[in-house]
Amino acid sequence: MNNAVVIPAIDILDGRCVRLLQGDYAAATVYSEDPAETAAGFAASGARRLHVVDLDAARGSGDNRKVIKAILQKATLEVQVAGGVRSERSVSGLIKSGAHRVVMGTSAVRDPALLARAAKRYPRQILAALDIRESMPAVSGWTETEPVMVGDLLRAWDGLPLAGVILTCIDRDGTMSGPDLESLAMVRRMTGHFLCYSGGVTSREDIRRLGAAGAQAVILGRALYEGRLTLAQALGRG
Repeated sequence: MNNAVVIPAIDILDGRCVRLLQGDYAAATVYSEDPAETAAGFAASGARRLHVVDLDAARGSGDNRKVIKAILQKATLEVQVAGGVRSERSVSGLIKSGAHRVVMGTSAVRDPALLARAAKRYPRQILAALDIRESMPAVSGWTETEPVMVGDLLRAWDGLPLAGVILTCIDRDGTMSGPDLESLAMVRRMTGHFLCYSGGVTSREDIRRLGAAGAQAVILGRALYEGRLTLAQALGRG
């Protein structure tokens, strides 16, 4: 069995831990009023890495930096932070606050020079997010798509000292309908970077299939919160 790293996710909207359906802010389900406590719970259950997304910052409607700082201070695990990271100041601020890795999505697509500078300043600490909807990169909190070829992006990113690439298949995100193995296989062929997959993962079998298809890490969200899969099961311990 391919042992992909399992990474639970915490998405923060208005200071609360939520999950969206296919990136729709109007379809948010609240699961916790205390994201830092949720993070500590994942750590206690055996998670070694955590994926945190600032949804307000991602769409440019504010930010949850204080909440994220609380997570970084409380959680005893490696945290990668995403959402609205569109300047060198944002990158350095998160790293100085304790983030092990910083995820750049919109800026990675629209400002490749910024991504390159960040990756060279913080080698192996920057992750590039490839969020795709109908085979096109989505940006600005998934509210827009960018007319650029996925292959062109990945070729440009492959020359950078990144920590990896996160592929999110938006049409599967929050649906618990199973992963998009076809898109994963396509991206796997196009990049030599460490590859993390997100979107629709519901079972240990999904994780196994993703690992076999080339994902080296898998992000889990709604399936954990809805009880379809425990973190212990996802980690292969239950």
